Amino acid sequence: MSDQPKYNNVDEYIKHLKEQLMANPECGNTHYNLGVAYLSKREYMDAEHCFREATANSPKMAEAYVQLGGIALERGDLEGCLNFNRIATQQRPFFAVPWGNIGFVLLQLGDSAKAIESLKKAIKYDPNFVQAMATLGSAYFSRGELDDALANLKKAVELQPMFGPAWNNLALVQAEMGEWAAAAESAGKAQASGYEVPQAFQDEIARNLKK
Repeated sequence: MSDQPKYNNVDEYIKHLKEQLMANPECGNTHYNLGVAYLSKREYMDAEHCFREATANSPKMAEAYVQLGGIALERGDLEGCLNFNRIATQQRPFFAVPWGNIGFVLLQLGDSAKAIESLKKAIKYDPNFVQAMATLGSAYFSRGELDDALANLKKAVELQPMFGPAWNNLALVQAEMGEWAAAAESAGKAQASGYEVPQAFQDEIARNLKK
């Protein structure tokens, strides 16, 4: 039987965490947990304050830097996201998540070569990191390296069959390779997972299947 306290809602949990901080204001873990609770309510300013307090009191807390990176990304600050995740890797070099985030941001910034390098590290440290595999597939696709793109996207959907963005990107690769029947199947699986495949792409697949 669990000894963990039960909370009726997140506000009750937040109140409890604030009471803990009154007793021990230098506890990085409590600041971090409070930040996560605020994030669940999409209260980003309060969450950011808590994660900054977490890193001030526990400078090696890599997870808090990752969360700060996520908040930076939410407001469109790609460089901020990149910097916070880089700090996270300095604090914990084998932490896969920030390497994956770095790869994602570098790809958005157009540096596919460095993105691939970071994404490979993410997968090395977590071989089942599906999001990193899918992003790696996209990075290879952006460089025209279709076989590597195909391999990574196929592995991503094998590990997480309902990962819609990976199915969509797999369809894009298959279409680029002229494999229209396979592209139609992948696009259908993307839609079945709840991902909205662009209508223009659906039309392109339909046209090519009729040829």
